[in-house]
Amino acid sequence: MRHSKILARVRAGKSARLAMMGHFLPPFIAHAAHLGFDGVWIDLEHNPFDDRELQSLLAFCHLYDIDAMIRPPTREKARLYRYLEDGASGLMIPHVNDAQAARDLAQSVKFPPEGDRGLFGRGLEASFGLDEKDAYLAHARRETFLMVQLETPVSLTQAEAMAAVPAIDGLYVGPSDLGLRLDLLPEGERLSVETAIEQVGTICKRHGKIWGSLPRSADELRHHAGLGSNLLVWGIDWRMLQDGLTQASRDIEQALRQSG
Repeated sequence: MRHSKILARVRAGKSARLAMMGHFLPPFIAHAAHLGFDGVWIDLEHNPFDDRELQSLLAFCHLYDIDAMIRPPTREKARLYRYLEDGASGLMIPHVNDAQAARDLAQSVKFPPEGDRGLFGRGLEASFGLDEKDAYLAHARRETFLMVQLETPVSLTQAEAMAAVPAIDGLYVGPSDLGLRLDLLPEGERLSVETAIEQVGTICKRHGKIWGSLPRSADELRHHAGLGSNLLVWGIDWRMLQDGLTQASRDIEQALRQSG
C-alpha cells in the first residue's frame, strides 16, 4: 500500500504540487513524478477514458509513486469508490452546491463509520488482496481524500457548511465555471473569482480543510501560493502539447527562413 504524497505535504503544512491530464499519456505520469510533482489530476469530467485505460494509468501512478486525483463524470456510488479501489488517492467531485450533497458524497466514498462505502479488498488499492483487511481499511481511511468543487454562486454561500462536514477533506474553486456564472449576476451582487477564492481559502483554514483553485497564469499561481493554497495545479497536458508544438513550428519556420 502506497502513502499519499498530497496528504503528506498538506499534513506537513506545505503545498502539494499537481499536474493535470485529460489524455492517455503514461509518459506524462513518469515525467511528473521524476520532476517532483506530488500528484496528477486526471480529468474524466470533460475527457473520455475507458475503464481499462484508467486502470492502467493508475497502475503507472503506483509504479512511479505519485498520487492520482480523479475528477469523475458521475456521482454513482459504486463507480466513485471503484476509482479508489483501482488505486486513486483522491476524488475531486465537480459542481457540488450544498452541504447535503457533500454529505451524500462522503457517504458514497468513505468507509464506515464516516460513510457507507462498499468493501472490496482485491483491487490495486489493497495490493490485489495481499493486504490484511484491517490494515487495508485503516490505510484507506488515512490515505485517501475527498474534495468537492465549488463552481456556482450558490456553492459559495454553502462553502462554510460544506467545510464543516467532517468527512469532506477540502474545497476547490473551479474558476472557469464560477466566473461564467458570477458574470450573470446583477451588478450589485457580483464578486470577482479571486475574491471568491480568498473567501473559500479563509473558510477552509478555519475548518482545517484542504483548499485550492486552478490558476490561469503564473501570476495567479504565485498569488495562490502566497494565500497558502494546499493544492497548486500547474502543468496541463493539452496546454503543454500546444506550447511545445507552437515552439516547434516557430523553430522550423526560423530554420527555413535562415536556409533560404
